[in-house]
Amino acid sequence: MLSKDPAATDSSLASRPAGVASGGFQASGNPGAVGATDETASLEASEALAPPAPAATTPMAWVLLIVLACIWGTSFILMKKGLVVFSALELGAIRVSVASLLLLPFALRHVGGVARSRFKWLALSGVVGTLLPAFLFAYAETKLASGLAGVLNALTAVFVLLVGALLFGQKLTGPRVLGIALGLAGTVVMLQLGGSGGDATPAGEGNAWYGLYILAATIGYGVSVNVIKHKLNGLTPVAVTSMLLMLIGGPALAFLLLATDFLHKMATAPGAWTAFGYIALLATMSTAVAMVLFNKLIQQSTALFASSSTYLIPIVALALGALDGEAFNIWHFVGMVVILGGVLIIHRAK
Repeated sequence: MLSKDPAATDSSLASRPAGVASGGFQASGNPGAVGATDETASLEASEALAPPAPAATTPMAWVLLIVLACIWGTSFILMKKGLVVFSALELGAIRVSVASLLLLPFALRHVGGVARSRFKWLALSGVVGTLLPAFLFAYAETKLASGLAGVLNALTAVFVLLVGALLFGQKLTGPRVLGIALGLAGTVVMLQLGGSGGDATPAGEGNAWYGLYILAATIGYGVSVNVIKHKLNGLTPVAVTSMLLMLIGGPALAFLLLATDFLHKMATAPGAWTAFGYIALLATMSTAVAMVLFNKLIQQSTALFASSSTYLIPIVALALGALDGEAFNIWHFVGMVVILGGVLIIHRAK
């Protein structure tokens, strides 16, 4: 709920997913990248900076694709487990703090080679694509089923394209507009008709609109990915991810230690260390590990192949949620199909 060189074309940019450094590796993701904090966002931003890929897809690329989908798809259930002890604010701050500390050595290695004029764009990408989504996904999952959060994360592709058109002059063709419309329609179907999948109300209906937190997070991912593509092109994925985390990690850690009950809970709350372990695993796998694996996937496959993780992540998230007792009904399925159909059109449209 992270990362990515030469900038890709507009159509290829809209074809990838992301999370805390995502998202995810939020180029960041969930959650949710860095650059984005989460899964879908990381993928979008990472490919925006990725080098040309070979024409053939290797067997190892398939292995990497499945492993990445499992890592990113698992991030939503890990957030849910972390929320058993920690508040949404604490979870978001822990996630960003751990990820930034993990990649701090890389940030220190690259910081001297980046023009000072680019730091404002790194900070912007870090705030809207990693810091805020870390909190928004956590708030959403206080009432929303983790599997549904995984499905809604796929909206990143919709907002990458929409933000690119509104703020960066990216062309909107008829098929792309159709894809955007389907993505938004699927969201309404899933949340309005399907409910939240949670258990705080008899059917979860009253909580469904917590999905709007995820909608806001994916808009942030869309802004972040476009900033990386248009303002930070030429920087390596590791440089982008590690430095934006360095810029937001200090404030997140200060907030965690000085303005929350984190230290008290770690000392006294039953299960605190287990919950912290889930969040630390989320930050480690979705950021550092996923970043390395994703860069290797880009080298061994095509952008279109790498974007396939967009469709696998919701399946993993829903499966893990079902194993954890979350509700999933026919309207959730219909909404998911409509959303992923819209994303597929966006990915394939010219």
